[in-house]
Amino acid sequence: MIPSKFDYIKANSVSEAISLLGKHSDAKLLAGGHSLLPAMKLRLNQPELLVDIGGISELQSISEDGDAIVVGANCTHVEIANSDLVAKHTQALAQAAAAIGDVQVRNAGTIGGSLAHADPAADYPAVVMAHDATILVEGPAGKREIASGDFFQGLFETGVEDNEVITGVKFPKSSNGVYLKFAQSASRFAVVGCAAIKTSSGVQVGLTGVADTAYRASGVEAAFNGTNATEAANHAVDGVEVLGDHFASSEYRTHLTKVYVKKALEALG
Repeated sequence: MIPSKFDYIKANSVSEAISLLGKHSDAKLLAGGHSLLPAMKLRLNQPELLVDIGGISELQSISEDGDAIVVGANCTHVEIANSDLVAKHTQALAQAAAAIGDVQVRNAGTIGGSLAHADPAADYPAVVMAHDATILVEGPAGKREIASGDFFQGLFETGVEDNEVITGVKFPKSSNGVYLKFAQSASRFAVVGCAAIKTSSGVQVGLTGVADTAYRASGVEAAFNGTNATEAANHAVDGVEVLGDHFASSEYRTHLTKVYVKKALEALG
Protein backbone atom coordinates (compact mmCIF):
# COMPACT_ATOMS: atom_id res chain seq x y z
CA MET A 1 0.00 0.00 0.00
CA ILE A 2 1.00 3.62 -0.44
CA PRO A 3 1.11 6.06 2.51
CA SER A 4 -0.74 9.36 2.45
CA LYS A 5 1.13 12.46 1.30
CA PHE A 6 3.82 13.80 3.65
CA ASP A 7 6.74 16.22 3.71
CA TYR A 8 10.29 15.21 4.61
CA ILE A 9 13.13 17.05 6.36
CA LYS A 10 16.50 15.58 7.31
CA ALA A 11 17.68 16.87 10.70
CA ASN A 12 21.41 17.31 11.22
CA SER A 13 21.34 17.49 15.02
CA VAL A 14 19.16 16.61 17.99
CA SER A 15 18.44 20.28 18.63
CA GLU A 16 17.27 20.75 15.05
CA ALA A 17 14.98 17.74 15.33
CA ILE A 18 13.48 19.11 18.54
CA SER A 19 12.94 22.49 16.90
CA LEU A 20 11.17 20.89 13.95
CA LEU A 21 8.91 18.87 16.25
CA GLY A 22 7.99 22.09 18.03
CA LYS A 23 7.11 23.86 14.80
CA HIS A 24 5.04 21.02 13.32
CA SER A 25 2.38 19.49 15.55
CA ASP A 26 1.82 16.52 13.23
CA ALA A 27 5.46 15.55 12.71
CA LYS A 28 6.97 12.13 13.37
CA LEU A 29 10.59 11.11 13.81
CA LEU A 30 12.09 8.69 11.30
CA ALA A 31 15.15 6.61 12.18
CA GLY A 32 15.33 3.11 10.69
CA GLY A 33 11.70 3.24 9.57
CA HIS A 34 10.86 -0.39 10.29
CA SER A 35 8.05 0.50 12.68
CA LEU A 36 6.75 3.78 11.30
CA LEU A 37 6.73 3.14 7.55
CA PRO A 38 4.62 -0.06 7.64
CA ALA A 39 2.08 1.77 9.83
CA MET A 40 2.02 4.63 7.33
CA LYS A 41 1.46 2.25 4.43
CA LEU A 42 -1.54 0.82 6.25
CA ARG A 43 -2.77 4.38 6.95
CA LEU A 44 -2.62 3.63 10.69
CA ASN A 45 -0.31 6.62 11.03
CA GLN A 46 -0.56 9.63 8.72
CA PRO A 47 1.98 12.31 9.74
CA GLU A 48 2.21 15.45 7.63
CA LEU A 49 5.99 15.64 8.16
CA LEU A 50 8.75 13.10 8.69
CA VAL A 51 11.84 14.39 10.52
CA ASP A 52 14.71 12.08 9.59
CA ILE A 53 17.16 11.67 12.49
CA GLY A 54 18.89 8.62 11.03
CA GLY A 55 22.07 10.49 10.11
CA ILE A 56 22.71 12.22 13.44
CA SER A 57 26.13 10.89 14.43
CA GLU A 58 25.83 11.83 18.12
CA LEU A 59 23.15 9.15 18.47
CA GLN A 60 25.23 6.34 16.98
CA SER A 61 27.79 5.49 19.68
CA ILE A 62 28.10 2.70 22.24
CA SER A 63 30.22 3.69 25.23
CA GLU A 64 30.99 2.97 28.87
CA ASP A 65 29.77 5.32 31.58
CA GLY A 66 31.10 4.02 34.88
CA ASP A 67 29.04 0.99 35.82
CA ALA A 68 26.80 1.34 32.78
CA ILE A 69 26.80 0.97 29.01
CA VAL A 70 25.18 3.77 27.03
CA VAL A 71 23.74 2.77 23.66
CA GLY A 72 22.88 5.60 21.27
CA ALA A 73 19.33 5.66 19.96
CA ASN A 74 20.45 5.38 16.33
CA CYS A 75 22.50 2.23 16.87
CA THR A 76 21.17 -0.52 14.64
CA HIS A 77 20.35 -3.98 15.88
CA VAL A 78 23.37 -5.45 14.10
CA GLU A 79 25.71 -2.85 15.60
CA ILE A 80 24.43 -3.75 19.07
CA ALA A 81 24.65 -7.49 18.41
CA ASN A 82 28.26 -7.13 17.19
CA SER A 83 29.47 -4.72 19.88
CA ASP A 84 32.27 -6.07 22.10
CA LEU A 85 31.18 -3.75 24.92
CA VAL A 86 27.61 -5.00 24.78
CA ALA A 87 28.71 -8.64 24.57
CA LYS A 88 30.95 -8.22 27.62
CA HIS A 89 28.66 -6.23 29.89
CA THR A 90 25.05 -6.76 28.73
CA GLN A 91 24.81 -10.20 27.18
CA ALA A 92 21.03 -10.25 27.19
CA LEU A 93 20.97 -7.11 25.05
CA ALA A 94 23.35 -8.64 22.52
CA GLN A 95 21.22 -11.79 22.33
CA ALA A 96 18.01 -9.80 21.88
CA ALA A 97 19.51 -7.66 19.11
CA ALA A 98 20.72 -10.75 17.25
CA ALA A 99 17.24 -12.33 17.47
CA ILE A 100 15.33 -9.43 15.92
CA GLY A 101 13.68 -9.91 12.52
CA ASP A 102 15.89 -10.77 9.56
CA VAL A 103 19.17 -9.44 8.16
CA GLN A 104 17.54 -6.43 6.48
CA VAL A 105 15.67 -5.43 9.62
CA ARG A 106 18.75 -5.83 11.82
CA ASN A 107 20.84 -3.68 9.48
CA ALA A 108 18.35 -0.80 9.34
CA GLY A 109 16.23 -0.88 12.49
CA THR A 110 17.37 1.05 15.58
CA ILE A 111 16.99 0.59 19.31
CA GLY A 112 15.56 4.09 19.73
CA GLY A 113 12.94 3.52 17.06
CA SER A 114 11.95 0.18 18.53
CA LEU A 115 11.54 1.59 22.03
CA ALA A 116 9.63 4.64 20.80
CA HIS A 117 7.17 2.36 18.98
CA ALA A 118 6.68 0.25 22.13
CA ASP A 119 5.29 -2.77 20.30
CA PRO A 120 4.09 -5.28 22.94
CA ALA A 121 5.92 -8.07 21.06
CA ALA A 122 9.26 -6.27 20.56
CA ASP A 123 12.41 -7.80 22.03
CA TYR A 124 14.25 -4.85 23.58
CA PRO A 125 11.60 -3.95 26.19
CA ALA A 126 12.19 -7.20 28.10
CA VAL A 127 15.91 -6.46 28.30
CA VAL A 128 15.32 -2.84 29.27
CA MET A 129 13.01 -3.95 32.09
CA ALA A 130 15.31 -6.73 33.33
CA HIS A 131 18.34 -4.41 33.43
CA ASP A 132 16.31 -1.64 35.09
CA ALA A 133 17.71 0.52 32.30
CA THR A 134 17.22 4.26 31.88
CA ILE A 135 15.96 5.84 28.66
CA LEU A 136 17.65 9.15 27.84
CA VAL A 137 15.54 11.81 26.13
CA GLU A 138 15.94 15.43 25.15
CA GLY A 139 13.35 18.11 24.47
CA PRO A 140 12.80 21.87 24.60
CA ALA A 141 13.28 21.82 28.38
CA GLY A 142 16.59 19.99 28.10
CA LYS A 143 17.73 16.47 28.87
CA ARG A 144 16.00 14.06 31.21
CA GLU A 145 16.03 10.39 32.12
CA ILE A 146 13.06 8.01 32.23
CA ALA A 147 13.25 4.89 34.39
CA SER A 148 12.26 1.71 32.60
CA GLY A 149 9.33 1.21 34.96
CA ASP A 150 7.92 4.58 33.92
CA PHE A 151 8.73 4.33 30.21
CA PHE A 152 6.31 1.66 28.96
CA GLN A 153 2.85 2.99 29.78
CA GLY A 154 0.54 0.84 27.67
CA LEU A 155 -0.05 -0.54 24.20
CA PHE A 156 2.22 1.53 21.90
CA GLU A 157 2.45 4.18 24.62
CA THR A 158 5.60 5.54 26.28
CA GLY A 159 6.65 8.27 28.67
CA VAL A 160 8.25 10.29 25.85
CA GLU A 161 6.56 13.62 25.12
CA ASP A 162 5.59 14.54 21.54
CA ASN A 163 8.36 17.13 21.28
CA GLU A 164 11.10 14.93 22.76
CA VAL A 165 13.73 12.73 21.12
CA ILE A 166 15.10 9.50 22.55
CA THR A 167 18.88 9.94 22.52
CA GLY A 168 20.05 6.71 24.13
CA VAL A 169 19.60 3.96 26.68
CA LYS A 170 21.76 3.43 29.77
CA PHE A 171 22.12 -0.22 30.82
CA PRO A 172 23.69 -1.09 34.17
CA LYS A 173 26.48 -3.59 33.58
CA SER A 174 25.75 -7.25 34.29
CA SER A 175 28.21 -10.13 34.10
CA ASN A 176 25.47 -12.72 33.64
CA GLY A 177 22.35 -12.28 31.54
CA VAL A 178 20.24 -14.11 28.97
CA TYR A 179 17.41 -13.42 26.53
CA LEU A 180 15.25 -16.22 25.16
CA LYS A 181 12.08 -16.07 23.10
CA PHE A 182 9.43 -18.11 21.35
CA ALA A 183 9.18 -16.25 18.05
CA GLN A 184 6.42 -15.75 15.52
CA SER A 185 7.58 -17.79 12.55
CA ALA A 186 7.28 -15.04 9.92
CA SER A 187 7.94 -11.72 11.65
CA ARG A 188 10.25 -13.04 14.38
CA PHE A 189 8.43 -10.87 16.92
CA ALA A 190 8.16 -12.46 20.35
CA VAL A 191 5.10 -14.51 21.20
CA VAL A 192 6.93 -14.63 24.54
CA GLY A 193 10.33 -13.11 25.25
CA CYS A 194 12.19 -13.38 28.56
CA ALA A 195 15.29 -11.53 29.73
CA ALA A 196 16.90 -12.60 33.00
CA ILE A 197 19.79 -10.85 34.72
CA LYS A 198 21.71 -12.20 37.71
CA THR A 199 22.61 -9.58 40.30
CA SER A 200 24.35 -9.65 43.67
CA SER A 201 20.95 -9.76 45.38
CA GLY A 202 19.18 -12.28 43.13
CA VAL A 203 17.65 -12.08 39.66
CA GLN A 204 15.80 -9.48 37.61
CA VAL A 205 13.35 -10.75 34.99
CA GLY A 206 11.70 -8.81 32.17
CA LEU A 207 8.97 -10.15 29.91
CA THR A 208 7.64 -9.06 26.53
CA GLY A 209 4.91 -10.41 24.25
CA VAL A 210 2.86 -11.54 27.24
CA ALA A 211 0.78 -8.46 28.06
CA ASP A 212 -0.05 -5.16 26.38
CA THR A 213 3.31 -3.83 27.58
CA ALA A 214 6.59 -5.24 28.86
CA TYR A 215 6.88 -5.79 32.62
CA ARG A 216 9.15 -6.94 35.43
CA ALA A 217 8.18 -10.36 36.76
CA SER A 218 8.45 -9.37 40.40
CA GLY A 219 6.77 -12.57 41.58
CA VAL A 220 9.47 -14.65 39.91
CA GLU A 221 12.22 -12.48 41.36
CA ALA A 222 10.83 -12.82 44.89
CA ALA A 223 10.34 -16.58 44.64
CA PHE A 224 13.65 -17.59 43.02
CA ASN A 225 16.32 -18.83 45.42
CA GLY A 226 18.89 -19.88 42.84
CA THR A 227 17.74 -23.46 42.29
CA ASN A 228 13.91 -23.56 42.20
CA ALA A 229 13.44 -22.39 38.61
CA THR A 230 10.23 -24.33 38.01
CA GLU A 231 8.57 -23.10 41.18
CA ALA A 232 9.64 -19.49 40.59
CA ALA A 233 8.47 -19.58 36.97
CA ASN A 234 4.94 -20.34 38.15
CA HIS A 235 4.78 -16.71 39.28
CA ALA A 236 5.61 -15.33 35.80
CA VAL A 237 2.14 -13.92 35.11
CA ASP A 238 1.08 -12.97 38.63
CA GLY A 239 -1.24 -9.96 38.43
CA VAL A 240 -0.98 -9.80 34.62
CA GLU A 241 -3.74 -9.92 32.01
CA VAL A 242 -2.19 -12.28 29.46
CA LEU A 243 -2.85 -11.56 25.80
CA GLY A 244 -4.65 -13.97 23.53
CA ASP A 245 -4.46 -13.69 19.73
CA HIS A 246 -4.15 -15.77 16.54
CA PHE A 247 -0.56 -16.67 17.46
CA ALA A 248 -1.37 -18.01 20.93
CA SER A 249 -4.38 -18.17 23.20
CA SER A 250 -4.12 -16.62 26.64
CA GLU A 251 -3.82 -20.08 28.18
CA TYR A 252 -1.09 -21.21 25.79
CA ARG A 253 0.83 -17.93 26.16
CA THR A 254 0.67 -18.35 29.93
CA HIS A 255 2.18 -21.81 29.57
CA LEU A 256 4.90 -20.54 27.21
CA THR A 257 5.75 -17.71 29.58
CA LYS A 258 6.38 -20.10 32.45
CA VAL A 259 8.43 -22.39 30.22
CA TYR A 260 10.66 -19.59 28.96
CA VAL A 261 11.13 -18.03 32.38
CA LYS A 262 12.23 -21.45 33.66
CA LYS A 263 14.65 -21.81 30.74
CA ALA A 264 16.08 -18.34 31.29
CA LEU A 265 16.60 -18.89 35.01
CA GLU A 266 18.32 -22.22 34.38
CA ALA A 267 20.52 -20.64 31.69
CA LEU A 268 21.89 -18.15 34.23
CA GLY A 269 23.60 -21.05 35.99
